[in-house]
Amino acid sequence: MRARIDVSEIEEQTKIRARYLRALENEEWGLLPGPAYTKSFLRAYAQALGLDGRALVDEYKAAYEPNGDGERAEVTHRASRSGRSRPPRAPVGRPRLSRGYVIVALTACVVIVLALIGILDHSSSTPTASRAPRHRANHARHHAHTRGSAHVVPAHGTSASVSVSVRPTGRIWVCLVDENGRKLIPGSILLPEESTQHTYRARSFEINLGNNDVELLVNGRLQHVPASKEPIGYSITGTGVTQLVAGSLPTCA
Repeated sequence: MRARIDVSEIEEQTKIRARYLRALENEEWGLLPGPAYTKSFLRAYAQALGLDGRALVDEYKAAYEPNGDGERAEVTHRASRSGRSRPPRAPVGRPRLSRGYVIVALTACVVIVLALIGILDHSSSTPTASRAPRHRANHARHHAHTRGSAHVVPAHGTSASVSVSVRPTGRIWVCLVDENGRKLIPGSILLPEESTQHTYRARSFEINLGNNDVELLVNGRLQHVPASKEPIGYSITGTGVTQLVAGSLPTCA
């Protein structure tokens, strides 16, 4: 490396494969074909680099093919006499991360954490007003289900009051009560020729009709009453008309 000689140049000069040259440099003897080849490669490599190949081979033999203390001492003597020895290899450690990389990574982590906090705050701070209409709608559906509503027809008028008129077109039994339970038509049989039109006004009504021989006016608008062999009942408020199921009709009893 100090001489700026590339491994490919040595490979071309010595005819030793680059992977074997790297194995010599890293002392990875297991990657070489065998001790005989290793010593031959060491001599050729040292000659190409201008080093003492015999000293390097003796050093290899002393370290990996020991034959006694005398030979080990001779190797040390030859190495010192040659005046050339390989510098100790620098320890190989984990590559250190650059300062810029660490700063970028920390910045990315902070941005991700802030984004998560913002998402959580947004989901937890959803206005209760936006959930209130859904709650009221669920409550209204529950109320309609318990009252057994079949359909709702909007009534034109204010929510504070509603007017109801009953005009019999045949013999019909009628029970009409207001929100306070007052019996405005107390379970009476009405006839067309005997009945006088009267308009009742209250915040809400419940009515029970024995049949559909009637014209029911809510806020002056005709409410359709379908034909039925069973009594028909409605809950009437300023916001609409809701049909009642059997068992929840007023009886005026």
